[in-house]
Amino acid sequence: MLTFTQAIILGLVQGFTELFPISSLGHSVLLPMLLGWKLDQSAPFFVVFLVATHLATALVLIGFYFRDWIRIAQGFLRSLIYRRVHGDVYAKLAWLLIAATIPAGLLGFLFQNKLSALFASPHIVAVFLFANGLMLLVIERMKKRPSTSLQTAGGLALDTNISRLTGFQALRAGTMQALALFPGFSRTGASIGGGLLSGLDHASAARFSFLLATPIILAAAVLKLPVLFTATHSYPTQQIVAGMLAAAFAALVSVLFLTRYFRTRSLLPFAYYCMLAGASSIIFFLFS
Repeated sequence: MLTFTQAIILGLVQGFTELFPISSLGHSVLLPMLLGWKLDQSAPFFVVFLVATHLATALVLIGFYFRDWIRIAQGFLRSLIYRRVHGDVYAKLAWLLIAATIPAGLLGFLFQNKLSALFASPHIVAVFLFANGLMLLVIERMKKRPSTSLQTAGGLALDTNISRLTGFQALRAGTMQALALFPGFSRTGASIGGGLLSGLDHASAARFSFLLATPIILAAAVLKLPVLFTATHSYPTQQIVAGMLAAAFAALVSVLFLTRYFRTRSLLPFAYYCMLAGASSIIFFLFS
């Protein structure tokens, strides 16, 4: 079972790494092993714990972007009523988010459990974490020059920038998220990368990624919620609540920090971190 200390640390790690482009699943696999914790990550209680922390993160994102989601929902309804999206930023944004959600959601539903079970070895995760850093580095070298300079702009200006994406570009960004099915690759990093390769600036790409994360993380948690109510196992409820609160706090700090960070900065520090953490973990496992 989880101790309170382990629950809080894992909750903080999940909340931070879910939104930072450094792979939450990769850190959830590697950290207990590196710290010498004897946790069975396939046990029912641990699955419930992860579901609960993901739900906490999703709820924080919903609260943070609540007004934006209201505008997006209104835009979606307008597109259905008037049957057009041209000139309507939030109608276009709604359909771009739908298009980007479909490929990652479908692939995750079909293959997440199989791939997680197949590649959940800490040794393989360390390799994928290094590869995630390499991917971020390559994306920074390949990214297109932004068509507009909106790095320090507010929400409406960034949403206007995002709405210039084509359906194909949104699909590409959404499909890139599927890399996160391999533990060690970051969903956030992949989706921000897809935006950068489509010509968005870092601030717009990060905003699109965080909006896109909300339905995906929430859906993943909700699909597994029945486990909380139908299983007959005894769960460490207090530790789960502690983990949820830690994850919510970390997610709030993360989204506040990253929305400001990406106004002027790039993915490069995260690329170097993942490469260093992955390489260090590989060396540790080779000689331990």
